[in-house]
Amino acid sequence: MSDLTRLTIATARAGLAARDYSARELVDAHIAAIEGGRDLNAFVAETFDQARAGADAADRRIAAGDGRLLEGIPLAIKDLFCTRGVRSQACSRILDGFEPPYESTVTANLWAAGALMLGKTNMDEFAMGSANVTSADGPVINPWRREGDDKSLVPGGSSGGSAAAVAAGLALGATGTDTGGSIRQPGAFCGIVGMKPTYGRCSRWGMIAFASSLDQAGPLTRTVEDAALMLQAMAGHDPRDSTSIDRPVPDYAASLTGDVRDLTIGVPAEYRMEGMPAEIEALWEEGVRWFRDAGATVIDISLPLTKYALPTYYIVAPAEASSNLARYDGVRYGLRVEGDDPTEMYARTRAAGFGREVKRRILIGTYVLSAGYYDAYYLKAQKVRTLIARDFETAFESVDAVLTPTAPFAAFAIGEKMDDPIAMYLNDVFTVPASLAGLPAISVPAGLTGDGLPLGLHLIARPFDEPTLFRAAGVLEGAAGFSHRPPVHGAGGAV
Repeated sequence: MSDLTRLTIATARAGLAARDYSARELVDAHIAAIEGGRDLNAFVAETFDQARAGADAADRRIAAGDGRLLEGIPLAIKDLFCTRGVRSQACSRILDGFEPPYESTVTANLWAAGALMLGKTNMDEFAMGSANVTSADGPVINPWRREGDDKSLVPGGSSGGSAAAVAAGLALGATGTDTGGSIRQPGAFCGIVGMKPTYGRCSRWGMIAFASSLDQAGPLTRTVEDAALMLQAMAGHDPRDSTSIDRPVPDYAASLTGDVRDLTIGVPAEYRMEGMPAEIEALWEEGVRWFRDAGATVIDISLPLTKYALPTYYIVAPAEASSNLARYDGVRYGLRVEGDDPTEMYARTRAAGFGREVKRRILIGTYVLSAGYYDAYYLKAQKVRTLIARDFETAFESVDAVLTPTAPFAAFAIGEKMDDPIAMYLNDVFTVPASLAGLPAISVPAGLTGDGLPLGLHLIARPFDEPTLFRAAGVLEGAAGFSHRPPVHGAGGAV
């Protein structure tokens, strides 16, 4: 595999500016990697001609001295983002053949910054899942393997295709979406950086909805600096999205000063779960030591309502999914299964178009919104959500960031937990609280398990304080010195 596929976005920008290689060479190297790595099933659509044409235009701009923030940088785009004239199906049969006539705001912002699209990445259907096994296009394979074991592992989800593509060298960076951890958890499983910005920082316009009060776009990259560069391009106010916040977008990369001596890091007692693997606990303690060695103050804090976050999330998110997915009826676009009358056509289309996990969540959501249960479940969950956010507000009176593990375990084999929905939902136990509170958070690769799989550490910051989040994450990244790469590529070829 070409060395060009192992660059970071920051080093690729520098190399393009210095004319060490062209954007066309950079794109061609990644296209070759994608063609050689199809066994990962990371991509569900390839846009190679579009990427090559964009690379040629980028080379002309760079030669003229007009290069933009991400000029000539090849990226992968999660199938949840609408991309004009290119398949955008949320990896669901219900949207078979859908090619939108419009572009999502996030992807439009990336193209305006000069980035190039290599293709659309696989994901859990409608972002409902944490292992990338619910996709109508089949599971994604994590490029990592346990030492001495060739079983295919999950890449995490729902942004598993994006995470696997970046980890395997198929793209320099990728977009993901995070509803309850769907950027951060696959980042940890694949040994890369996964960053969820504050809710409202990135526009949701043109992003196929799962749970509207939780969904947020963010970057998956190899380094914290790359995440800062991508977020700067992705973020911004959008009047078409009523939840988009009208605030200036900072130069996030400039916040990576390497100095955290003025910061206080909180360690919440409630994240010490019974049964959590000792190596994750040990890595967490190592993270505390790294911050102390860097001059930060580390204190114990309490987030007492943490234990209610997961049940709250699995009431609120399915309820919103039930409402959002009611629009898919086979009338205007996507799959259509005919019936004797419109009602039968709706029923047949939805039965054939939605997968098992999506149906499960629609049913749960419809139940908690139904008469007699709305007050008992949905309304109560919304009240608990407010209290969870207040927990964080109280904590941030004394700390600048919160340090936790990203996930309660490392990547597992495909099929290991699929028959137990509760075990699958527990993947998100450490990431859901920040999502419910709308807070920015980031997962940084920080170590390996005893059998050679990546583990991540997780930082959470105040709303719209991404600069502090990136600054702390940069120091964590430097102290961890994580430089490991997947030992295999695809089903068994060497990287």
